[in-house]
Amino acid sequence: MSSYDVVVIGSGPGGYVGAIRCAQLGFKTALIEKYSTLGGTCLNVGCIPSKALLDSSERYFNTVHTHADHGINVKDVKLDFSTMIKRVQEKVVKPTTDGVNFLMKKNKIDVLHGHGSFGDANTVEVDDGKKKTQVTAKNIIIATGSKPNSLPGVEIDKKRVISSTEALVLKEVPKHLVVIGGGVIGLELGSVYCRLGSKVTVVEYMDRLVPTMDKDAIKELQKALKKEGMNFHFQSAVQSVETLGKDVIVKAKDLKKDEEFILKGDYCLVSVGRKPYTDKLGLDKAGVKVDERGRIETNDHLQTSQSHIYAIGDVVKGAMLAHKAEEEGVYVAELLAGQKPHIDYNLIPGVVYTHPEVAAVGKTEDELKESGVSYKKGVFSYKASGRARASAEVFGMIKVLADEKTDEILGVHMCGARTADMIAEAVLAMEYRASAEDVARTCHAHPTYTEIFKEACLAATDNRALHS
Repeated sequence: MSSYDVVVIGSGPGGYVGAIRCAQLGFKTALIEKYSTLGGTCLNVGCIPSKALLDSSERYFNTVHTHADHGINVKDVKLDFSTMIKRVQEKVVKPTTDGVNFLMKKNKIDVLHGHGSFGDANTVEVDDGKKKTQVTAKNIIIATGSKPNSLPGVEIDKKRVISSTEALVLKEVPKHLVVIGGGVIGLELGSVYCRLGSKVTVVEYMDRLVPTMDKDAIKELQKALKKEGMNFHFQSAVQSVETLGKDVIVKAKDLKKDEEFILKGDYCLVSVGRKPYTDKLGLDKAGVKVDERGRIETNDHLQTSQSHIYAIGDVVKGAMLAHKAEEEGVYVAELLAGQKPHIDYNLIPGVVYTHPEVAAVGKTEDELKESGVSYKKGVFSYKASGRARASAEVFGMIKVLADEKTDEILGVHMCGARTADMIAEAVLAMEYRASAEDVARTCHAHPTYTEIFKEACLAATDNRALHS
């Protein structure tokens, strides 16, 4: 039986990054992964392949619909969908997961393939289907991530009724894709197939898309997606999903009108969130407690009910984001080394990788109002940006929320081109508690998209925007 300072269960972004940091700090570390490749959902069937498809579908859409505006005339454009999917797997996913393998070897981390489960509070059993191996550890990090959720009575058959996993490896472009759920995953994958020619209909229970994000930014996104051809049913509850041969029948009820309606498609994507993956981990044997939603309970230091067992990422409370998991993995490693790490959960950005992108950090207007914080705001449109017009990226806006008295930036909400990258400037500014005027007085290169952020900060500072 091998013994380690730290054993990490799960090799997603939280797990493998946490393992690397542990190894850097001198801990003898092992990483357990039940699948044959490392990287977890994110690298294999989530963040990375979805972004590859988003990019490919955007290129195709622009070739067909917008290149002529730039004086580029392309005839007889053909979609080779199988090659598009093959590229994702062979040229994006595989090199990325191979890179994680390299990092494990470089940092002398032992990788154990098989399903990991607790034998007791200090022992983890690894079952690879042929043999069972036991390892002991002074400290254990649970980083097993999450899996797609479903609705009561709706069975994901992985053929016609699919989750995000199957949506990334379809053999054909759907004629009509019905998407249940207007959240991040549903919109990203829905937009992929909409660009490739599918009719896409989104059924959302709430009265708007991505209800956790800024209303104005999401309205801009909805306008753009609608212009591309996406259809929406809001305040609608799915009653049933039935497969009839190659057809999928979705029955739903319009809660506002109190009327039932039927959607007929050839595929139905169920994207109603994800749930923590803690199946068959043997948490009871280790004395680790979970809450009513199946999340592992932790204190402010990510310790479970057993002080030497930690949990990070999607299995604990908070946003299910890869970068949040990474931060938590590093946090635990440095805590074990006696350092004083810190995570400000308010400053973890969220992104929707559609086109245009939506990105946000900090508080929304609704949250500030609910907490009674007096604030001011500055908004600047992409239409007023020379760089955006030059690139034909005029959809979108940036909103800056600042404390009414101190001018400290409290929230930034972006919709438009490149916002997934630009939000980092807002995060950095807020990390150092910058005021809107601090950013407004910082020189930004011209012409760039980041000038839109500067102008929004100017607008929040005594309405001083220069180009509106």
